Amino acid sequence: MILNLAIAQYPITEHKNWDKWVLHTEKWVAEAVQQKAQLLLFPEYGSMELVSIFPIEIRQHIRQQVIELSALQANFCQVFSDLAFKYQACIVAPSLPVLENDKPYNRAFVFSPKGLVGYQDKFFMTRFEDEEWGIQSAPKVLTVFEADWGSFGVQICYDIEFGIGSQHLCSAGASLILAPSCTETIRGATRVHVGARARALENQSYVAVSQTIGNAEWSPAVDINYGYAAVYCTPDKNMPEEGIIAHQPPQQSGWLVLALDFSLIEIVRKEGQVFNYKAHQRISNQLITEKIELVKRIL
Repeated sequence: MILNLAIAQYPITEHKNWDKWVLHTEKWVAEAVQQKAQLLLFPEYGSMELVSIFPIEIRQHIRQQVIELSALQANFCQVFSDLAFKYQACIVAPSLPVLENDKPYNRAFVFSPKGLVGYQDKFFMTRFEDEEWGIQSAPKVLTVFEADWGSFGVQICYDIEFGIGSQHLCSAGASLILAPSCTETIRGATRVHVGARARALENQSYVAVSQTIGNAEWSPAVDINYGYAAVYCTPDKNMPEEGIIAHQPPQQSGWLVLALDFSLIEIVRKEGQVFNYKAHQRISNQLITEKIELVKRIL
């Protein structure tokens, strides 16, 4: 029940053409697998670097980019499917804007050596996505991905700042939540990491954050990026006392690779100093239907 996980600190890179992007992507995958990684996590909107192969008028039109990127979906998925097979690894690809019934969603595809397994769409939109970019909240479907070493779910960026998705995923068997993210500022990155730590505490689970880094001045959608990779856990029995398993210095390109022992999650959920996970189930199953009295007092 040991997983070797690779988490990307990923720069939005300019590419001359599709083939150059494919070579770039394979290099990243190969580097992670060389470090014995079994599961690779790329960040939210890492796919936006594909905009660099479009004509200048599309580069400057953020809503048209969504249409053009969605048209690449089949080829995009084929690249990651081939890489997952070639390197015998599971890959959470950088999220891609897709169109379904003329509605644009932010989607993270998940691949195994068998090919495309499924995907997770983003539920909660940031103001930029909603007000300027036109990305919409997707239908509320959550997916638990199961493997020999354990189960995981995906909560894309802003979604990790809300407890409901992670709670449902962990209730359905997930011990690991992956949070691919794209943030512009230290504040934005901090919100994601604080949310990730909260989800790890609430669910007594592992939470991993992958973020974009660096500047891409040619892209009005992801021109400025700040972030870092990290893995969090609940601060409990057999776990780091501060709930931080590992993190990378911000803004440095590369992989954070580490081993996660899923048996430790089982132990802490059964024998921990506290039972956040069990209490969280009670909130869903019982407390939410109980009447909660609210009292105000004047000082």
